[in-house]
Amino acid sequence: MPPRKPKFDPLQQSETPPEPAARKTTSALGEGQRIAKLLARAGIASRREIERMIEGGRVARDGVAITTPATVLTSLHGITVDGKAVKEPAPAKLWRFHKPAGLLTAARDFTGRETIYDHLARVAPEAPRMMPVGRLDLNTEGLLLMTNDGELKRQMELPATGVERTYRARAFGEVSQSQLEDLIHGITIEGIRYGKIDANLERRTGRNGWIEMTLTEGKNREVRRVLEHLGLKVSRLIRTRYGPFLLEGLEPGALEEVRRHDLITFRNTLK
Repeated sequence: MPPRKPKFDPLQQSETPPEPAARKTTSALGEGQRIAKLLARAGIASRREIERMIEGGRVARDGVAITTPATVLTSLHGITVDGKAVKEPAPAKLWRFHKPAGLLTAARDFTGRETIYDHLARVAPEAPRMMPVGRLDLNTEGLLLMTNDGELKRQMELPATGVERTYRARAFGEVSQSQLEDLIHGITIEGIRYGKIDANLERRTGRNGWIEMTLTEGKNREVRRVLEHLGLKVSRLIRTRYGPFLLEGLEPGALEEVRRHDLITFRNTLK
């Protein structure tokens, strides 16, 4: 009788690829997930950041460095990041944060500027580890959603999911409603293509006006660049909505958890 082949253990690190049948079985039974996805769900960082951590030898299982983000695990038991044990993912949560202008959306700043985490440590010291969904520039204020779940963060940020963001901008200069309506077709600025933007001139006092803009991509400094391209100078920018979640009713600097029912309802709408 030929010797029996050893069973493939999805937790085992090996340079030898698993048998195709074993790979198929694991996938079919849903017994494991890639470590980058599990760590993102646990709120450690985004998948891309976790991949960099793995490349840097910062992630280990039972003391042995993991060498590939494709490693499949059934749990985070024995997994450490920078020598610290990782807890199993907590249920996904979402918070509304009214970010004031002047706070950096970053974990730290080596020039000494205050970050959102410096602020949150004061106003919500008992809050669990959380990550921002998207970013707001230093001088942009308004709704910044925070989550403890890296997969939820990724889902909400992807342009493919089509989650709308609404901003109100106070801008100086001349612009017509017709020019703003043309943005619904998208616009290319210095080689960068920006998708459709639903823009409306709310009111105008002299050469100052308030413009509301709704978009789904959220590229870096998108609102400011588009308005500057139209010859306007933005003096204030506020995000008022992200998906179904509104800034309304939240004081500057305040943090408030989204009801679980509302979060579940929203997740069910994501593509």
